[in-house]
Amino acid sequence: MSAPLPDFGHARAVAPAFFGRDPVQVARELLGMVLVREVPGGPRLAARIVETEAYDCPRDPSCHVIARLPGAAQALGGPPGRVYFHAVYQHALLNVVCREPGVQATILIRAAEPLLGEDTMRELRPVKRRLDLTNGPAKLMTALSITPDLNGQRADGPGLYFVPGETVPDAGVTTTPRIGLRLGADLPWRFLITGNPWVSPGKPAGA
Repeated sequence: MSAPLPDFGHARAVAPAFFGRDPVQVARELLGMVLVREVPGGPRLAARIVETEAYDCPRDPSCHVIARLPGAAQALGGPPGRVYFHAVYQHALLNVVCREPGVQATILIRAAEPLLGEDTMRELRPVKRRLDLTNGPAKLMTALSITPDLNGQRADGPGLYFVPGETVPDAGVTTTPRIGLRLGADLPWRFLITGNPWVSPGKPAGA
């Protein structure tokens, strides 16, 4: 018999203060947590976070791009625990602002494993291969119906939030450089659950 699913209700949502810290630490601790989407007028969707990246502009050469993105510097320097979308190749990606106000830092959710509402996810993102539902940062945006109206909201919902999940021990975590970067490519700020099939297929910088 399979284990019962944990409680994904909003009452268990992680407070924004969780994100008001070093994004490298936050990115690591998010592994195993559950990303929950309450679709307006629809079902509750939930997916276990299996891959993250950290971006910490005071010590991160890759942050040079912020100056070219309208509103990015202001958003990333705002209150921690706010949802921020940035676009890569015309795809919006899910970030959450970290650190104290005035310091630009964020984490990126790169991949997740469906736990609740997979049939709805398949309607939102029809795929032939099940793993392609949410094994990438743009894919999970579509499958979980993470829409532009969520940009700027607090990361404790009500439309989108994070709840504690099964803790992932250090022995079960792989750390690598981030994906697709030229500057800051040596920083080991990508975290993934070792051996999880839902991790994105992207190659770390320098690989």
